[in-house]
Order: sequence, then C-alpha cells, then structure tokens
Amino acid sequence: MRPASRCLGELAFPEVTRCLKETSILCLPLGAIEQHGPHLPLNTDVVVAEGLCQRIIEHWGDKFDLWLLPTVSLGLSREHDWAPGTVSLSIEAFVLLLKQMAREFVRSLPARNLLIMNGHGGNRGVLENLMHELHCEFALNCCAVHPFDLARSEANLPEADVHGGFAETSVMLALAPQLVRAERADPLSLTDQKSMRALIFDRGASFPWRSNDPRLSRDGSIGDASAASAEMGQKIIQAVLVQIEPVLLRLIENQKVARVSHRSS
Repeated sequence: MRPASRCLGELAFPEVTRCLKETSILCLPLGAIEQHGPHLPLNTDVVVAEGLCQRIIEHWGDKFDLWLLPTVSLGLSREHDWAPGTVSLSIEAFVLLLKQMAREFVRSLPARNLLIMNGHGGNRGVLENLMHELHCEFALNCCAVHPFDLARSEANLPEADVHGGFAETSVMLALAPQLVRAERADPLSLTDQKSMRALIFDRGASFPWRSNDPRLSRDGSIGDASAASAEMGQKIIQAVLVQIEPVLLRLIENQKVARVSHRSS
C-alpha cells in the first residue's frame, strides 16, 4: 500500500515496518545556524537542506523509496562564530550526535540506506570521515550530498561563490523569498579572488579560513548576492533533481555490493 506521507514523523508506529524495508533510503537534512551576510537569515542552510530533501522526495520518492527524517539544524560553524547568532557544535558533539542518531535509526527502522543532504559546506570534511564509521559500526550504507557542488556544472554556477552569495541567495529566493533581505545584498562582497583560491580552494594546503577575513569578505558573504534571482534558484533546484538520480542509483548499488562482499567474507 502506498504511504500517505513520506515523512517518517508523520507515520503511526505500525506503519513503519509495513512501509519501510531494508532497501529504503532515509534522507537526513543537515544544516547550520550561522551568519549568511546581512541579507540572508541564520537558518539559510536549514531551509535549503529541508527544501531540497522535500523536492527530491516529491520527485524521486516513489521510484527510490525515499523517507524524510527530522532535520539536524546545528552543524560545524566555527568560521562564522564572530557574528552574533551563529551557533556551532564542537567536532566531538557533532560526531556524537550523528552517531547516536545512526544508532537509533538502525535500532528502530528496517532501512539501512542513509542520504545526508548537507546544507553547510563546513560540515563536509568531518562527514567524509564519519561515514566510514557509520558503515563499520552500524552497517549503514551512506552518502553525503553537497547540493551546490552537485548542481555546479549543470546550472553553470560561478566558482567565486562560497557563502551567502549568488547560488545560496538564488535558492533562498526560490524556496523562502520572504526571508531574503535583497536590498541589503552587497554588489560584490568578495574582495580578493587570489586569497579565496589560496585560503579556500587550494587542494595542496588547508587553512582554517574565517568569513570575517577582510581578504575574503566585507560583510560575511563571499560572492555576488546582488545578482541572485528566484529564476536562477529554480534552475539550481532542477539541476539538483537531475544530478541526484545517479547518486541514488550509486547508493543502491553500493548496498548490493556490500551484501555480496559480506557473504563472500
């Protein structure tokens, strides 16, 4: 029987084992509460992660048996903690929270696939290592989706767009325009592209860059938010919907390969 809702929290408990199975995919929106310049709200990453999960489930939910989990609204935001309102977990607390959630998912649900929709780039490094532990300790088949990187080539997004800029502001105009203070967007808060490449994008050396570094930003955002539009936001969302299909297929394939490997070991 087709479920009335694909939101886990809206199911009654007898429906859980009837509707979900081992191959179901749990979708976890993961955001942050942090400054996004003077024009976007602190919960931008939460709105984006939740909104994209909802759109993906609406589009692909029946084909891939997708289920929406409760949102994790706090992340790793130390690079923005100079700004009032930014709330960051420590690395230890972040890892402990996600591990405890994974333990509960495995205990209470039959599904063994987890897709993390990561709305905040600062969560990425820890997630890439944490997924190995979620697999080894809880037998969870995981992937983390970084939506703006996923959509970059399809939507032809600019490279010089890191935080609270063109892409994020456009998606917010598409998902929650009432939260955008468009008149406050700086025409170009990015001040030094050479510094941006050296401090943020250099693959040979990593630095703990901060969004109040005057070489990177004048107001906390890094990119041209003034050029954003709701039309571009819809284009980015559509690009995510297109590019997520091979990700979902790969996630399912990984689960099949893991089963074969387990039987042969």
